Amino acid sequence: MNDRSSTVAPNLREISALFDMRADYIHGVPYGSGHINDTYCASYDQAGLKPLRYILQRINTNVFKTPERLMENIARVTRHSLGLLIEAGNPEARRRTLTCIPAIDGKPFAIDALGNYWRVYPFIERATGYDEIETNDQAFQAAKAFGNFQKLAAGLGGERLHETIPDFHNTPKRLEALRTAIEADPLNRADGLKAEIDFVLSRSNDCSRITDLIAAGVIPERVTHNDTKLNNVLLDNETSEGVCVIDLDTTMPGSALYDFGDMVRTTTPSTREDSIELNNLDLRIDRFDALVCGYVASARSFLNNAEFENLAFSGKLLTLECGIRFLTDYLLGDVYFKIKHPEHNLDRCRNQFAFVAAIEKRLPEMERIVASHVG
Repeated sequence: MNDRSSTVAPNLREISALFDMRADYIHGVPYGSGHINDTYCASYDQAGLKPLRYILQRINTNVFKTPERLMENIARVTRHSLGLLIEAGNPEARRRTLTCIPAIDGKPFAIDALGNYWRVYPFIERATGYDEIETNDQAFQAAKAFGNFQKLAAGLGGERLHETIPDFHNTPKRLEALRTAIEADPLNRADGLKAEIDFVLSRSNDCSRITDLIAAGVIPERVTHNDTKLNNVLLDNETSEGVCVIDLDTTMPGSALYDFGDMVRTTTPSTREDSIELNNLDLRIDRFDALVCGYVASARSFLNNAEFENLAFSGKLLTLECGIRFLTDYLLGDVYFKIKHPEHNLDRCRNQFAFVAAIEKRLPEMERIVASHVG
């Protein structure tokens, strides 16, 4: 959270007055399970129609250093997506994408008296986000929704989006940061991590595969979400369909493969990310099949052959990258990721590397699954 937000309770009525709500504030409460921004659900009366709900979020400027640019990205992408949905005659266009409520000055954000940045979205009704995946159908629906998000954003015109977190999924730079941490070794931890370090270095050539393909023009840079966990998709309460992709703070230029690879990393392991029971850690091939089926259903029309050919590999790469980040943070003294105990980042690192090894064993089967759905 922002330093200010941790000590000052917001006056949501005053925050609401900063935006063109065209409704009367009733009350608001903290909402959701996010750890970055401060989120509230507020109810309003609009000419007798109540309760009408909105999401109010205070942007964490400790994490997102350029909130104006972040909100410019979100406003452009959501406005473009809404236009396409309306043009296609979708009867739920405003339920299928987030919509920025403008501030009184017309900007997609407002700044309160304490200097905090706020944004407002209409609440997406009759839909739920889940912190943990429970069924293969949820995997299918989430992958389809993220594919639709990319599809809608694929034709975004104008200037390149801002990089709100530069080099977020630049795996070669993550590897470079690890090498620097190994050399510095401020806590003298590197000597006990030979197996983990060797694991990474033996796969160093994999780290540049996607960035090299982008640099060569074989894979295009696209507008991507970059945080494709299940809880960033709202599923319809009745049909379980993926309705709306949320948490767009990391929406910026990237590769479609980063989004799909992170879906594989977060939804297909047989254990939790920080589990130390690694002997039975495996990739759930049925869940991978569901991911591919849902994603291809949306992405078939815009991905190129090189992207399809690297879908299975992307799961390995994004898992390796995450393990590298955990290992780097452990070497530096756990300065980035929150930990619950002193070895937490090391446990996470070993878990991710064990999953990389599991993916490597499954890779031929995974590639056959992709080919069967791509046709």
